[in-house]
Amino acid sequence: MTSVLRHHCLRTLGAGALSVALLSGGTTGALAASPSPSSMASITVKANKTEVKAGDKVTFTGRTKGLKVGSPLVLQHEKSGRWIPLRATAKVKKGNSYALIAKLNTKGAEHLRIAGVSGSEKVYSPTVAVKVK
Repeated sequence: MTSVLRHHCLRTLGAGALSVALLSGGTTGALAASPSPSSMASITVKANKTEVKAGDKVTFTGRTKGLKVGSPLVLQHEKSGRWIPLRATAKVKKGNSYALIAKLNTKGAEHLRIAGVSGSEKVYSPTVAVKVK
């Protein structure tokens, strides 16, 4: 009887130790795989006008973090719940800034953002609204 109890206790302790090892190993791997907030890429955006006539130009400026100098940026607008690239592009300048000029022709409220790529990560600016009359 004592032998059976000892075997049962050792088996329970072994299973508990294995569980702790697996859980801590899984946590360590997950923490190592997740990027630190300081290394994440980002884009800011500001439009020089928030209301324009159809066909007028709007200048979008901002700064990037985590994107290489010369990286391409593209202006996108939201249409029917999807983000569509427009023919307005720019490149990240020295100092991590950019300026992008776009002619807006579609009347109504335009929801726009800047898109870029850092390594394999797609990066988007916050949305900015411009009313086109």
